[in-house]
Amino acid sequence: MCGIFGYYNLSSFTNRYSAMEEMSVLLQHRGPDGNGFHCNERVGLGNVRLAILDPGNGEQPFNSDDGKVSVVQNGEIFNFRELRQELEKLNHSFFTDNDTEIILKAYLEWGIDFVPKLNGMFAIAICDERSNKFYLIRDRIGEKPLYYYQDNDLFLFASEIKALLPYIEKRVNVQALNDFLTLNYIPAPLTGFLGVFHVMPGTVMELGASPKTWRWWDLRNQKVDSSITEKEWIEEFNSLLHDATRLRLVSDVPFGAFLSGGVDSSSVVGTMSRIMDKPVRTYSIGFPDPRFDESRYAQEAARLFSTEHTNETVDYNIIGEWPKYIYFCDQPHGDVSFMPMRRVSELAARDVKMVLTGDGADELFAGYEKYAVFFEGETKAIGCSLKFYEKYSSTLRLFGLKTLDSIWKACYKDRVDFQRVDKEIQEYIMETEHYDNINKALLIDMQYLLAGNNLVKPDRMAMSHSLETRAPFLDYRMMEFAFRTPGEFKLKNGDKKYLFKKAVTPLIGQSLAYRKKQMFTVPIGEWFKTSLRSFCREILLSSESRVLEYFNKEVIELLVNDHLSQKRNNTREIRSLISLEYWLKEFF
Repeated sequence: MCGIFGYYNLSSFTNRYSAMEEMSVLLQHRGPDGNGFHCNERVGLGNVRLAILDPGNGEQPFNSDDGKVSVVQNGEIFNFRELRQELEKLNHSFFTDNDTEIILKAYLEWGIDFVPKLNGMFAIAICDERSNKFYLIRDRIGEKPLYYYQDNDLFLFASEIKALLPYIEKRVNVQALNDFLTLNYIPAPLTGFLGVFHVMPGTVMELGASPKTWRWWDLRNQKVDSSITEKEWIEEFNSLLHDATRLRLVSDVPFGAFLSGGVDSSSVVGTMSRIMDKPVRTYSIGFPDPRFDESRYAQEAARLFSTEHTNETVDYNIIGEWPKYIYFCDQPHGDVSFMPMRRVSELAARDVKMVLTGDGADELFAGYEKYAVFFEGETKAIGCSLKFYEKYSSTLRLFGLKTLDSIWKACYKDRVDFQRVDKEIQEYIMETEHYDNINKALLIDMQYLLAGNNLVKPDRMAMSHSLETRAPFLDYRMMEFAFRTPGEFKLKNGDKKYLFKKAVTPLIGQSLAYRKKQMFTVPIGEWFKTSLRSFCREILLSSESRVLEYFNKEVIELLVNDHLSQKRNNTREIRSLISLEYWLKEFF
């Protein structure tokens, strides 16, 4: 796990060396164990390193023997040893036990076609001076971030936006703010900064004489296997979970796992305990309010698997983390579970440098309550993808179109396409007629909610404490398997994760497999009504409030008043505006 950064073909970028040094400092939390870079008048590749594999070696960039090809990466290639064996048979020699060297040799052997061979989470930059080509490559579902800025001859890239900001004119992307109020996060490729873009998951950007971008992996390409039986499904699922977990235990430093006591993290920890010959170190966060506290379930799972468990309880003072989590995200995120995620990361980072998580299982196997609610009745029978999306879009929205129209000040409205997100998702989903509607819903959430918000959370919050996270459920074989699965195997008669829970019950027990799901979040809506009443008004409605530069005060005031008087639950809307306020103050 690391951070990467650099530039390409910058005739006007004169202070290259000092710029690379500054970018490495801004990303140091992602890689406190070392840094290195290669730069000249045309290209710069830099890396800050969190040493997980072969800590004594592996400094990046990795360069070919003739110095013509250079590689940096952020992430981990979990099948690097299998690829090494394949490359050794083709007469390649290796000088480290590091996965980035595998990327270099794989590129030298197979060219850019090597990318689908990787099983991992990664953001990669490759400079090939033999062909005057430069590549940015992002993993299949977007576990690792990768941003770029392009303006005339200025092309910069980095793992986090903050490393780009000293060299560009910072301007608010008003359209992206509207997309944020639509979804509660800004979906890629846009960012809150005009001119800064996110490399899309599963794509390659090629720069050179003929710049182009193409998708090298797409979940929409899977074909549902309606012939598979429940027994066969359970056997394949358990085999995949075991092997995906096994691959993610390869580490040369201490590691552990996040354990909420939910079915996902419990299944990962249970699988780890079967593979490992020593107790798993596990970490969780609890709350004083029992309606939001999962710690008792985490303790139950910890006892079941005899883990070395650490738990911490937090209260409303955790809102002190809010500006910090916005800083490390670089963008507004209305999901306040980022705060406890950052705290549990801090807890784990005292002992370990890497943890396994249960991320991705809810989106793959229909774990959220909204799926059971939405698919009641005849929803499964809705016709084409467009008609389905028109109905499903209500589950995605934060602010509706009517509220968006009223909240923006008139001077900004002509700069906003209120339906941009809808049109983009509609275009994406139109190629999914071969899927049932349950899988269509999950596909949308994989591409947008998971990539745009739920994977940002573990990456940025854990990396803010120099901690790597790995998610076995996001092994590409598991993702492809999930979308070869009929929807009725995932959601049946309102039973979420129908076969998933059957598959893991022998491992984690009936109690943990079938307990009611609790969201990993902060009870901030309740705190707004009590201990944080004055905080709400002060941050959003005072003369210092930056959101009032863009939005109508009377609309925000109504949202706050209705919530505090318990007339309407506006928790999500208020916390999104607070996140936006912190972002504007931090970066502008």
